[in-house]
Amino acid sequence: MGLFDSLKSRPMIFTSAFATAGLLCAFLKDQMQGEKFKDPIKATDKRIVITGTTSGIGKETARELAKREARVYMACRDMKKCEQIRDDIILESANKHVHCIECDLSSMDSIRKFVKEYKERENRLDILINNAGVMRCPHTLTKDGFEMQLGVNHMGHFLLTNLLLDLITKSAPSRIINVSSAAHLRGKINAEDINSEKSYDSAEAYNQSKLANIMFTRELARKLTGTGVTVNAVNPGLVDTEITRHMGVFKSLSGMIFRPLTWPFLKTPKSGAQTTIMAALEPRLANKSGLYYSNCTKDQVSEEAKNKSVSDWLWTVSEKWTGLDGSSDQKKK
Repeated sequence: MGLFDSLKSRPMIFTSAFATAGLLCAFLKDQMQGEKFKDPIKATDKRIVITGTTSGIGKETARELAKREARVYMACRDMKKCEQIRDDIILESANKHVHCIECDLSSMDSIRKFVKEYKERENRLDILINNAGVMRCPHTLTKDGFEMQLGVNHMGHFLLTNLLLDLITKSAPSRIINVSSAAHLRGKINAEDINSEKSYDSAEAYNQSKLANIMFTRELARKLTGTGVTVNAVNPGLVDTEITRHMGVFKSLSGMIFRPLTWPFLKTPKSGAQTTIMAALEPRLANKSGLYYSNCTKDQVSEEAKNKSVSDWLWTVSEKWTGLDGSSDQKKK
């Protein structure tokens, strides 16, 4: 082959290589999506509250449950965005029973107002999905003085769940689903500095909050034994959502290279929502409680998550800081 022929063939070689790489990436992406909840079971007329539905997993969960004819209540901080997404879901699902109620999980007052409004509208709650979360954010405090990840991921949902527990119990058989993470496997409850006042590491604080989700799940399940209410935790997997917005590698210039490389390994939000939907609707889980699911399958929690004395301590602190113990000694800034 002459030099001219060689030069002419190179674009074809490069095109073929890129096409092959693209097909391989697409194949890998498909393989990484995990198990799907394939049961077409309906959720007709079930009252369902979902936190954090303006993006990612929460939005896809709300969309799917609306399609399954549930009465969906989207508990969101950004009401303008919530209303826009609500309109889209109603249009797509042909289900007019999709509602928005403001709920800022970084504010105990906002959570209490949400519960008050919900109880004025409804006298039952079949499924509560504690989905909202923040991840590896800079050190900031909630309106009540909690470290943001501990405050939103754990304390906010702890208060919300307990304030709705009378309706949930009244509506039994009913379910509570807490969205946790495999990050709990690396988590420890820092009893000496749970609020990160002495030092702050965003990854450690996130892991701690996800471990707190598991401990809350297990402890609440024990307390609700025999009531007909089940409490389970789920791990959605590594999902491509806005929750990674605070992670430096996705914000930096290197993220322009890093993100395309990680794309094939990330679940879509729709895939990430599958285990949550399974935990909410799977008939075989009607009497299963205190468990942890990943990829629509029962999974193991860390040994730290099984520490009953730490779980008891965390529950007591959570009750005190959220004012559920009857005291006014909430954590202050």
